[in-house]
Amino acid sequence: MEINRIYYILLITFFIPLSFFAQANNAPAPMTEVRYNLSAQFVDPKQAYYISLLEMAMQKSEPKFGPYKMTPVEIEMPQGRTIKLVESKQHLDIVWTMTSIERENQLQAIYIPLLKGLMGYRIGIIRQGEQAKFDQVNSLNAFKKIIIGQGVDWPDTEILERNGFKVVSGSASNLLAMLSKERFDYFPRAIHEPWDELARSDDIALEQHLLLRYASPIYFFVHKQNKHLAERIEFGLRLAINDGSFDKLFQNHPITAGVIEKAQLNKRIEFEMSNPLLSPKSAELLKESHLWLTALEKMPQSTRQN
Repeated sequence: MEINRIYYILLITFFIPLSFFAQANNAPAPMTEVRYNLSAQFVDPKQAYYISLLEMAMQKSEPKFGPYKMTPVEIEMPQGRTIKLVESKQHLDIVWTMTSIERENQLQAIYIPLLKGLMGYRIGIIRQGEQAKFDQVNSLNAFKKIIIGQGVDWPDTEILERNGFKVVSGSASNLLAMLSKERFDYFPRAIHEPWDELARSDDIALEQHLLLRYASPIYFFVHKQNKHLAERIEFGLRLAINDGSFDKLFQNHPITAGVIEKAQLNKRIEFEMSNPLLSPKSAELLKESHLWLTALEKMPQSTRQN
């Protein structure tokens, strides 16, 4: 009897831990909440593209990482403040923004260019009726005499200044008003950006002759310690790249569809700039051709100026 009792105890001792670990392994994965900034006051249709891409990454990663919840946080703030909130783990878990060495030091970048390089092809908004003076610009030195306007906390501001341009900076919401008041003469925008702004005003026009170009990937960024979210988003984005759904969204989303043709890049004179704010890791990423929109490289070489 004593032997049977000891045997029974040993069986219980062995199987209870196995049962516990089996239950633990079968337990549902915890919910991943992703809080992102969404402006209610300054509605920006361009943000819909990034939100759709984030949703795609979270959805595709669900079988591996479990359920998720995307939570918009309506706080009015400039770009720099949004980055600070993610860095301090206050209110926001993620931000999408153009990269720089400083930003990659502050936050964990997810090294997949969300716009496939589109952000680095920049055309200008000018005042209505002033195209003729821009038609005369055919050299980099002539271009550098034009006063440019950019956001106060945008990496573009420093990039252009370090390439020798004169830049007036202001808050993003005031830049068009500053252009109208002749604080500057040329407002560079990525080629997917100016269309909504142009549609809202008769006082401005799209400049037809010039194109600025520099490498400027835009990434998702999360807190340095939020390894789970960074891994999950990268996993989901890479699945989307591999199965073609990333490119399908890019080619068909209202914000990005047809903008290359719309901007008439092949009719412009291109000035290629260096980006001194590009980290070594981001520079290395330029070699991964499948991440970039190589169609932009098919412009006639005769239109390019260095």
